Amino acid sequence: MLDFERTILSQYSNSPTIRQLIKNFNSYIDPTANIQAFFDLVWNVDTAQGYGLDVWGRIVGVGRVLQLAPQDFLGLENPGGTAASGQPFNQAPFFHGGATTSNYSLLDGPFRALILAKALANISDGTIGSINQILVNLFGAQGPLPILGNSYVTDGLNMTMTYTFSTTLDPVSQAIVFQSGVLPKPCGVSASVVQL
Repeated sequence: MLDFERTILSQYSNSPTIRQLIKNFNSYIDPTANIQAFFDLVWNVDTAQGYGLDVWGRIVGVGRVLQLAPQDFLGLENPGGTAASGQPFNQAPFFHGGATTSNYSLLDGPFRALILAKALANISDGTIGSINQILVNLFGAQGPLPILGNSYVTDGLNMTMTYTFSTTLDPVSQAIVFQSGVLPKPCGVSASVVQL
């Protein structure tokens, strides 16, 4: 609660009526809870939720919604008549009746990690060490999108670099790698992705 006595002019400091009015007014509109809620839900990236994370995403330049690659299903035609043809047995799963859109909205936890990785990419010096740290933050054992095995970047020493993943990436991880712009590529360097 704010110290209301500091807001009273000295000529009114001995008036009991004005002092009581200001004291009551101060207790009725105490903004402390609102300020703390704003700090927790928007300003502090470690505790932000929903709208607050969307604001942070706009600040660093990354979006919550990713476009996933279309998935083939068993049959003659994909659901909704999409252009890709269906696949034979043992090549694709049965259509499970899920959404046929390719939009995928990240939950708060993975989106927070993506925001922090993009912020690190924005200030990165482009060295192999700093890019590897971004990969560890996203895909390491403690990251929001852990993958089995290792993920790392190597310098080809001829103006090329290779992002290597020791396992096949799931569709969400693929969208993060190929679309989000979170993995930096130094100027004039050709980057490629290898999935073992």
